[in-house]
Amino acid sequence: MTQPAKPARTAASSQRLKMRRELAAAAMELFATKGYEETTVDEIAAAAGVARRTFFRHFRSKEEAIFPDHDDTLERARAVLDAAPAHENPLDTVCQGIKEVMRMYAASPAVSVERYRLTREVPALREREIASVARYERLFTRYLLGHFDEAAHHDGDDDPLLAEVAASAVVTAHNHVLRRWLRGGAVGDVEAQLDRAFAIVRQTFGTGFGASRTDGTAPAAPAARTSERGEVLVTVARTDTPLEEIMRSIELTLRRA
Repeated sequence: MTQPAKPARTAASSQRLKMRRELAAAAMELFATKGYEETTVDEIAAAAGVARRTFFRHFRSKEEAIFPDHDDTLERARAVLDAAPAHENPLDTVCQGIKEVMRMYAASPAVSVERYRLTREVPALREREIASVARYERLFTRYLLGHFDEAAHHDGDDDPLLAEVAASAVVTAHNHVLRRWLRGGAVGDVEAQLDRAFAIVRQTFGTGFGASRTDGTAPAAPAARTSERGEVLVTVARTDTPLEEIMRSIELTLRRA
């Protein structure tokens, strides 16, 4: 009897997101033509063809209406983390998770460019954007902290610091690429640009995080490990380890040599 309830919830969620986007579109158009300060919630609701109370069922304020997709995108990012394969480097997983944010912006380039312009001009919107970014950072920090490789750092007190700094680095790299892309009119392959930025983050923070923990306490063995023996490098890897991860292990060891 509980099975049929799932599609209903999905349909309701889709309808809710559709209304949020319609309200956001009405708000952005009014902000652009009339000005943010001069636009009222009543005007936004009227432009979207709904009552004032409907607006407040979806948003707490008019500045919140400019970001209708963040709640849904945060859940998609969380789903990426939850579905990550056991052998995947957690930092790679986080990079994949935040790509959901980039895809949200890339899905509507013209809207995203206008939104970026508005957030630069209106302090209240910029503060709302900063608050949204902080939610992603907290999600990624918790995930990385749960996958910290204790064998890579002898001082356990470093765990929260490295997790928070690495999560912040991923978000900062994403935001840097996103802003550059939006300033350029949302032209070009933004995911390729993002992958180049993530390569820098991996080189800096790629060690210290192990694969998923198998018993809740000890980290699983890394998928690939390279050690230096005299003038020879020896790499040990599982057969299912991606070639990219093996090459990164070798590169990191060469850098330390």
